[in-house]
Amino acid sequence: DTTPKLEGINVFELLVQGGYFMLPIVVMSLVVVTFSFERFFGLRKSRVLPDGMVSALGQLGGSQGGFDPRQAYKICQQFPSAASTVVRAMLLKVGRPHNEVEHAVAEASDREAARLYANVRWLNLAATVTPLLGLLGTVWGVMDAFGSIAGSEGASIATLAPGVSGALLTTVCGLLVAIPSVFGYNYLLTQVKLQITDLENFASILADRVELEAND
Repeated sequence: DTTPKLEGINVFELLVQGGYFMLPIVVMSLVVVTFSFERFFGLRKSRVLPDGMVSALGQLGGSQGGFDPRQAYKICQQFPSAASTVVRAMLLKVGRPHNEVEHAVAEASDREAARLYANVRWLNLAATVTPLLGLLGTVWGVMDAFGSIAGSEGASIATLAPGVSGALLTTVCGLLVAIPSVFGYNYLLTQVKLQITDLENFASILADRVELEAND
C-alpha cells in the first residue's frame, strides 16, 4: 500500500524545530487566550451596566418622594460596576450647574472606558508583534541553515530543506497567533465602545431626570 498516511503532529517537536523564537510566540499566544477570556467576561453587561441597578434607580425616580440622590448613591454602592462609578460621580455634582454635571459624567466615563480597554491592548500588541517575531525567526533560521552548509561538499536541496522548513514554522505560528488576535481585538474594542455608549446615555438620562425634579 503506497497511500500516504498522516502521522500525528508532535507539538513539542514543532516547537523545538522552530527554534528559540518560538518561545516568545508561545508566550504571546498564552497572553492572547488569557486576556481574551478575561475581557469577554469583564465586558458582560452585569459588570458594566447591571440591570438590577437600572431597575432600582428607575423605581426610585418614579416613587412618590421623588428622586433622592442619597438613596441613589446607596443603590449604586450595592452594584459595583462601571455604571455605578459614573452615576456616583454625577450624584456628587447634584445641585451644581448643568455643565459641571456633564463634565463629571464625561470624566468618569473616560476613566471607565480606559479601564475597560486596558487589557484589550494586549491583543493589539500580539497582533502587531507576533508576526514580526515569526518573520525574524524565519530569517534567522534561513541564515543559520545556509550558514551550516556553506563550504560543505555535497550540499543539496535535501540538505537545506529541513533547516528552511523549521525556519518557516515561526512565521506560520506567528500568523496563527496574530490572525485570531486581530479578530478578538476588533470584537472586544467594539464591545467596549457599545458598553460605554450605553453607560453614557443612561447617566445622561438620569442626570436630566435629577435636574428636572430638582427644579420642580
